[in-house]
Amino acid sequence: MLIIQKFGGSSLAGPERLRRAASIISAARRQGHAVIAVVSAMGDTTDDLLALAHTLTPDPPPRELDALLGTGEQQSAALLAITLDSIGEPARSLSGAQAGIFAAGVHGDGRIALMLPRRLLETLEEERVAVVCGFQGLDAEGDLITLGRGGSDTSAVAIAAALRADRCEIYTDVDGIYTADPRVLPEARYLPAIDYEDMLRLAEAGSQVLHDRSVRLAMEQGVTITLRSSFTGEGGSVVRRLDESERPPYAGLTRNPEAGTLTLVGRDAGAEGLSRLVLALAEEGLPVLGGTLGEGFLRVQLPNDRLEEGMRLCHRLFLA
Repeated sequence: MLIIQKFGGSSLAGPERLRRAASIISAARRQGHAVIAVVSAMGDTTDDLLALAHTLTPDPPPRELDALLGTGEQQSAALLAITLDSIGEPARSLSGAQAGIFAAGVHGDGRIALMLPRRLLETLEEERVAVVCGFQGLDAEGDLITLGRGGSDTSAVAIAAALRADRCEIYTDVDGIYTADPRVLPEARYLPAIDYEDMLRLAEAGSQVLHDRSVRLAMEQGVTITLRSSFTGEGGSVVRRLDESERPPYAGLTRNPEAGTLTLVGRDAGAEGLSRLVLALAEEGLPVLGGTLGEGFLRVQLPNDRLEEGMRLCHRLFLA
């Protein structure tokens, strides 16, 4: 069985977390699976590099900025490969280009255009773990191009699709997908499974669990994603196509503080639900500044300082 395991920056921030990621990979290998690990930059490395560049100039050249930011994933890949080797798991780090990821578009916002995974296959044939830099590819000019926010998730899904992997696992600092952010709403419910469409709408509305491009690609390619905590390795939520009988009327709720919006997602999202929510908010004295309907979602705008109140009420009405 071939497993793609993607590790986010919080899962790699420091020696102990690198060792934890290596132990997750090693456990899969002991079960007889081949593993490709896709990595993000460690911790706040990307933000730190961006800040450093902007201390030198307010407008760094996009090509050079991509060349700089790509070093974050290269550090992660090399360090994880070193960690794996230290526990007896042979590994090889590969840049996005070395892994055969080719991208098009503008610097800072590339799109994966082609996968030629020859070196990935060679590494697997040698019974090594391939540790791949996410978030980056090679453009038509032969330059490194980054894939935008959440690009490492997209890298993992693209590799899973190209190699027809048996599993695609995303390891992060949360233990699954919930009906709302449990750090804001402790009453949020854990979701063992969620439909691609619902996850995509949540991601587009501002949920930070998965990036919308990775979900869209997974939906197009039929790649099932499992989201797990890198700290426990247990449980996990599956993102896949659900039968209509499995799909709940409402799947989740997210907020966007910058826009002052709450978005409720689900197959039953429509005018009736929007009216019900607006009336309930008004009864609680929460001023609704606007409302929107779209395919599979409804959205209201509230004053920023009342968003959490609105979330609690919306969750109680539709998701409790």
